[in-house]
Amino acid sequence: MKCLFLGYSRLQKGYRCYSLETHRYFISADVTFFEDSPFFSTTSESLPVSEVLPIPIVSPPDAMPPRPLQVYHRRPRVVAPLPFAEAPADSLPIPSASPARLCLLLMTYPLLFGKSTHEALSHPGWRQAMVDEMAALHSNGTWDLVVLPSGKSTVGCRWVYAVKVGPDGQVDRLKARLVAKGYTQVYGSDYGDTFSPVAKIASVRLLLSMAAMCSWPLYQLDIKNAFLHGDLAEEVYMEQPPGFVAQGESGLVCRLRRSLYGLKQSPRAWFAVLVLLFKSLACFAVQQTIQPKDLGKLKYFLGIEIAQSSSGVVLSQRKYALDILEETDMLDCKPVDTPMNPNVKLVLGQGEAFRRPREISTARSHWDAVIRILRYIKSTPGQGVCTRTEVILRLLVTQMQIGLAHPQIDVPLQVARSSAEAEYRAMALATCELIWLRHLLRELRFGKDEQMKLICDNQGAALHIASNPVFHERTKHIEVDCHFIREKIASGCVATSFVNSNDQLADIFTKSLRGPWIKYICNKLGAYDVYAPA
Repeated sequence: MKCLFLGYSRLQKGYRCYSLETHRYFISADVTFFEDSPFFSTTSESLPVSEVLPIPIVSPPDAMPPRPLQVYHRRPRVVAPLPFAEAPADSLPIPSASPARLCLLLMTYPLLFGKSTHEALSHPGWRQAMVDEMAALHSNGTWDLVVLPSGKSTVGCRWVYAVKVGPDGQVDRLKARLVAKGYTQVYGSDYGDTFSPVAKIASVRLLLSMAAMCSWPLYQLDIKNAFLHGDLAEEVYMEQPPGFVAQGESGLVCRLRRSLYGLKQSPRAWFAVLVLLFKSLACFAVQQTIQPKDLGKLKYFLGIEIAQSSSGVVLSQRKYALDILEETDMLDCKPVDTPMNPNVKLVLGQGEAFRRPREISTARSHWDAVIRILRYIKSTPGQGVCTRTEVILRLLVTQMQIGLAHPQIDVPLQVARSSAEAEYRAMALATCELIWLRHLLRELRFGKDEQMKLICDNQGAALHIASNPVFHERTKHIEVDCHFIREKIASGCVATSFVNSNDQLADIFTKSLRGPWIKYICNKLGAYDVYAPA
């Protein structure tokens, strides 16, 4: 079988190969390299050949077809330049493609480049994707063809193409989406309110934790063409889709009845329909109206890889971590065991500065710190968290403690005059989040309505300020809204306690710790390398 050599496996001994015939990746130790013969033909005039690793240029349907594939000419540690036009001299350099990205380009090259509407219609895959999109638009009654009323303006539209890739890097399907040019809309004329609530990542973590605690199986549904189910209250006119103008009706425009991707009010219209359906709790109506697609057990959600077992739920982001390293050309960097150098203290305005137009002046030490983070990601791409049922409650409390240890992470920067004041502000913010979490659990009728525990490692001042009106000279300038924590403590809603600095798990996100200490905290959090051999 003729294959492309991609590199070496990180998990087992063998070569990573890709077959252009079966479109599959596999790892094998039984490989024979033909270094004296090129993989692609070098005689075809229509296919320009690179001197390093050629990428086949797919010609239009009426041009000469490419020659048959030959064996691959392997040259170690060399990647091919992308087949783009030569960049201007004043443009930024484009990093070279890694073997994995090069393989994806080889497989999807006829799908990614030259995607004008005319060229897309000439490709069978894209043409079918566009036909499917138009069929969905017509079945939902998205628009009516009418004559444009006088005094009204139209909104343009265009086709957007995407290659859907799964978590394993395989091409899943081709997707064509008709998108309205919402940036031409005028407020008060063809759109009004646009706010639409979205799920907080804290809510997602909470639901996953509840599922792990109760051993609930997690399933995933997909709403096909979700935005097309929303009803438009405004009067919006759109041009006919390029390439699908109705025969004999070229002078008509589309009077939109349903929301469309790209319109400013589409998310709000879709959310209104979703809330109405689920408030009625009519499962049959939900299936008939929005036609959800069952994707099976939850495995991949918002870049998070999820694995379910009887012992709990494992969360990891290996693909996302490798994508970051690939985009920054750091796949071959030397890994380190700490994200920050404990011997380096970053100070704003010190050191050799990088000065670029329209950018903040940062020192080289800050750039080195960012590079070190990428090197740390290289050492732990498969790091994940197992939310076991027996430790789920402790992890929930730890999650709140870590995310809210320092208020300047989530709120505008506030200058504190002392560490006690900074800790006190953090406790006030953590109390707000704990109260919100308690209300959410109460609405879900989950757990018991018990006193919440708030821990702090500043026993000398912050805990005393929260419990008693002491240290008046230190606290008289603090905003009044920060003192509401005293009311919650007095009413019994929140109880404060002290935690030793050696047990403060939030330090892994706020301090430059050494390798053994980071491993200790990761073990306390239930984090480990999910892909490590057993």
